[in-house]
Amino acid sequence: MADWQSAFAELQRGAEEILLEEELIAKLKEGKPLKIKAGFDPTAPDLHLGHTVLINKLRSFQQLGHEVIFLIGDFTGMIGDPTGKNVTRKPLTREDVLANAETYKEQVFKILDPAKTTIRFNSEWMEALGASGMIKLASSQTVARMLERDDFKKRYANGQPIAIHEFIYPLVQGWDSVALQSDVELGGTDQRFNLLMGRELQKGQGQRPQTVLMMPLLEGLDGVQKMSKSLGNYIGITDSPSDMFGKIMSISDDLMWRYYDLLSFKGIEEVAQYKEQVVAGTNPRDIKIALAKEIIARFHDDSAAEAAHHEFIQRFQKNAIPDEMPEFNFAASEEGMAVANLLKEAGLVASTSEAMRMIKQGAVKMDGEKVTDQKVQFSSLEQAVFQVGKRKFARVTLA
Repeated sequence: MADWQSAFAELQRGAEEILLEEELIAKLKEGKPLKIKAGFDPTAPDLHLGHTVLINKLRSFQQLGHEVIFLIGDFTGMIGDPTGKNVTRKPLTREDVLANAETYKEQVFKILDPAKTTIRFNSEWMEALGASGMIKLASSQTVARMLERDDFKKRYANGQPIAIHEFIYPLVQGWDSVALQSDVELGGTDQRFNLLMGRELQKGQGQRPQTVLMMPLLEGLDGVQKMSKSLGNYIGITDSPSDMFGKIMSISDDLMWRYYDLLSFKGIEEVAQYKEQVVAGTNPRDIKIALAKEIIARFHDDSAAEAAHHEFIQRFQKNAIPDEMPEFNFAASEEGMAVANLLKEAGLVASTSEAMRMIKQGAVKMDGEKVTDQKVQFSSLEQAVFQVGKRKFARVTLA
């Protein structure tokens, strides 16, 4: 195993907070493999790069010789994690949870070494706990303690309902740490209360409390809000190579360094060299290309990364229109077809209001020319190529 100083430097990279740092250092100094736990509720069938921030840190622990436990919350997924929600979250069915869990396993092994990863399901011990065990677990904490959690506190103050089962969620997550006897638990900054609950419950069971390592929430493509499918600012790890490349190239130069810290497997020294190169005059675009190719190679392969790079140069740097794109034939009414409706029907935007916004931002083109009139009506089009943003194209015929 690596010496504790270099190991700690790698583990600290990109971390928001470690509770407690001195505990982690003491555990690393012991020179023994630690049990590293991170839990994921399978609430959706696929993951985006924001989810991989924790998985990447698990990989760091794994490469340092520690035991990584990828915990799938099939039991907690049926409760519904209330973290960050201002309403009660709809629980998933058992069938949904298991189906999503299978896709999770396939996706995480693009990052983790399957031979060195233990996958567990928290239903293993939670179902065995039974009703009496759950009541005993619930008796270990008070309502006042639960209301210390920020999102619960806000909902209570605003008169918004909190279901009883939502209080159970952090207790179950904490009990997972007891069941696994984890030495370190990873989680996002929004999981602080739940992660610390694990420490409390372990102390109550006479175990050495786990160290908590919190990773920041990765900003999405807008550089402001956290990466989220619902906000549309995400990069899915099952996205096509060309979509991945285009999305990564669209992030700001400042956000690029954040992505390097949280997503890249390049060493600390190599990233520092990149920063020095930019200061010396290297175009940040070239450094961003290296990041895009690294991430695409991880989730696809090297040839796909090279092909996406080549396509990007052809399409965007040379402003070329792709040869292949969706084709649509529409029938116009007597009044014609409004451009916003046309863009929506062609699948280039999710709504007419988004179409109007994109036109206002200058992000809509017809045959390479910007569309500036939000109210334009087309009565006929023999054939025209519409483009929204940098990556969305459709060939439309209107009669």
